Amino acid sequence: MNFRITVLCENSVGPLSGTLGEHGFAALIEPSEGAPLLFDTGQGLTLLHNARRMNKDLTRVRQVVLSHGHYDHAGGLKPLLDECGPKQVFAHPELFRSRYRVKDTGDCYPIGMPVARDELEAAGAAFDLSADFRTIASGISLTGEVPRVNVSETGDQGLYCDCTGQELDTTPDDQSLVLETDKGLVLLLGCCHAGLVNTVEHVAYVTGRRDIYAVIGGTHLGFCGQEQLGTTVDMLKDLGVKKLAVSHCTGFAASLRLARELPKEFQTAMVGYALEV
Repeated sequence: MNFRITVLCENSVGPLSGTLGEHGFAALIEPSEGAPLLFDTGQGLTLLHNARRMNKDLTRVRQVVLSHGHYDHAGGLKPLLDECGPKQVFAHPELFRSRYRVKDTGDCYPIGMPVARDELEAAGAAFDLSADFRTIASGISLTGEVPRVNVSETGDQGLYCDCTGQELDTTPDDQSLVLETDKGLVLLLGCCHAGLVNTVEHVAYVTGRRDIYAVIGGTHLGFCGQEQLGTTVDMLKDLGVKKLAVSHCTGFAASLRLARELPKEFQTAMVGYALEV
C-alpha cells in the first residue's frame, strides 16, 4: 500500500502561495487504494481554505480521526461537516472531557472540544470511540490509548480538567496513526502528549514491529525538559528513522536540536508539506 500525506493545517506555511497558517494540525492521507482519510482538523479557520488551495476534495473523505479533544485539532470538524457532509469520526472515549489551560497567573482558558457532541452528531458526525489499538482501513491503524511507561515523558503540566488546577489532565485520549508501507511504518502524530518514546514502544508491543520509516507531526517536545528530548533523540537514532517531519507543538529549541542531531532526516511539516511513501 502506498500513501500520500499532505499537511493541511499547521502553525506555519510553506512556499505554496495563498495558504494560511493557524495554531493546530490536520493532515490528509490519500492511499493508493480506497478513500482518503483526514487526521485532525485544525482550529477550523484554515482547513477548508487550504484544502481548496491545494485542490483537495474533502467531500471524498469518509473517515476522520481526532488525535485528542483539543480545540486546535478538533475545531475544524464542524465546518468540515457543514460543507462536506457526514463523516465517520474515530476517537477515544475521553474526547469530550472538560479541558483547561491554567497559567501561573491563575488565568484559565478552555481548550477542549469547541462544539458539543450532540451538535456535531446533528451535523453528521458518527462517532466511533475506543481506547484500543485498532485497524480502521487497509494499512491504517489507530494506536488507541498509549500507556505512559517512560518516566522521562512527564507530559504538559499546565493542563487541567478544571479551572482550579486541582485535577491534572493527563490527556489519556492522545492517539497517533500508523500507516503500513513497503518502506516500513509511518507514524502520524497530532500532539503526541503521551510522548514519542511511549508511542513507539506501544506500537512495537502491539504490532511486533520497530521498522519505523517516518515520523510526521507534532511531537510536543516544546513543552518538555532536556531529559525527555535527549531520550527521544536517542530513540530516533536507534530506530534508524529515515524521515522526521516535525510541526505544531515541537517548539523552536527542540526543532533546532533535532535538526542538529538528525540533519539528514529532519524536515519541517508546514502547511503544504507532502510525503509520498
